[in-house]
Amino acid sequence: MSPKHEPFTPPGFYDLPANSIGYLTRIAFRAFSRHLERRTLAAGVTSGQWPFLRALWNEEGMTQHELSRRVGMQDPTTVSALNTLERAGLVRREPSREDRRKTNVFLTENGRALRETMMERVAEVNELAIRGVDPHDMAIARRVLTRISENLAEEDAEAGAGGRP
Repeated sequence: MSPKHEPFTPPGFYDLPANSIGYLTRIAFRAFSRHLERRTLAAGVTSGQWPFLRALWNEEGMTQHELSRRVGMQDPTTVSALNTLERAGLVRREPSREDRRKTNVFLTENGRALRETMMERVAEVNELAIRGVDPHDMAIARRVLTRISENLAEEDAEAGAGGRP
């Protein structure tokens, strides 16, 4: 179980959306997605397809289910994105050699060729977003956001293992 502790602030503090980390990260995420999609659409890649390509550039051949888990999406969302990526000639699916009930996902040559261009566009958006932010503050922000994600993943794991919903 997660350790219980006193909250940093009283619940009323979160009446203002700008005081909520969830609200602020959602707004930042939406802005990132808009700016990234403006840059990736020229190559035919939507912000919804982007996480799947990125995961596959790091490791090809995983199952559709594992790909869903890695990008934090539900299996039906993954299937839909893969259908579109497959029609665009960026990925291919093959039955698993170990278990014919499973399907593994691979990039095509066209999918692999997009990596350099897409990563340049990601770098552009990140540089735009952090303009004027001290590098030390960015290191802290990365650590804090990573810890927040870990805390919430722990809670998910506990809920899945009989913890609270």
